Amino acid sequence: MTSTLDRDVVSDLDLARADFRDQLVGAGLLVPSSLDGLYGRSGEFEDIIDLIDSRVKAAGAAAHGDALRRFRFPPVFPRDAFEKTDYIASFPNLTGAITTFSGDNKAHAELLAARSEGKDWDHWLESAGTMLVSAACHPSYSMLTGQLPDGGTMLDVYGYCFRHEPAVDPARMQAFRMHEFVQVGTPDQAVEHRESWIERGMTVLSDLGLDASPVIANDPFFGRAGRMLAANQRNENLKTELVVRLYGDLDEGTAVVSCNCHRDHFGQTFDIRTADGNEAHSACVGFGMERIALAMVRTHGLDTSQWPASLRLS
Repeated sequence: MTSTLDRDVVSDLDLARADFRDQLVGAGLLVPSSLDGLYGRSGEFEDIIDLIDSRVKAAGAAAHGDALRRFRFPPVFPRDAFEKTDYIASFPNLTGAITTFSGDNKAHAELLAARSEGKDWDHWLESAGTMLVSAACHPSYSMLTGQLPDGGTMLDVYGYCFRHEPAVDPARMQAFRMHEFVQVGTPDQAVEHRESWIERGMTVLSDLGLDASPVIANDPFFGRAGRMLAANQRNENLKTELVVRLYGDLDEGTAVVSCNCHRDHFGQTFDIRTADGNEAHSACVGFGMERIALAMVRTHGLDTSQWPASLRLS
């Protein structure tokens, strides 16, 4: 696959990203589409994902045992639950909404006429009342509304997510998977969960042969107000990313695991309370499955049959 980048006007980092994408497509690990950042995955790539997930699940089971409640949600969820996450306030540019046609025969004929003339027909579509999931844990909070049991709750959530950030960099996919472990309970429980998973996540990555580093970080909040939110998040040390340098010294690294403390944000918006009646706090650790897989390919090579014995695909 030939890169679409003009090599006379782009940076060395852009070229490295495009070259890596082309290598992955050439090796048959990723299947390109007409849109940047949207790929199919080969069976071999899925085998890498399964290998990673086996290590992630083992770490979760060792840390939390029978306390883990396992859930899997669809990649879409109700708009009213999405509204409560406040995601649209901070990341409108990343958001994906589902629309559908609900008109009559006359409206359908008008849509088809516009389409046949090559005109825009999107305005005949209306909200379906559903949104694309932006973080795997988001659909889980609605089911926790009310009072938690003593000791709070610990969730194991895994699923596809969508973020509208088309890019040549294969590590910045529009559709990707996250495996999360989510603690909802007291403030101390949330903080301890985030802190403990920094070291635990580093161990998982090390076992996969990856050289990662923990970095205090912030989310890419949108707009002028977002800059203040980002500064506060960093100052209060609410987010730590475990990063791997996919492109050597050309950039500051790619986040493959994110450890986050939400404070009482979801407790407030979803009306979740601890056993003693206080607003619940939450924290999550999210493993970016595709990014970890790409880091392994970058580290161990495109030929998985030559990977270290402990990481060979069965």
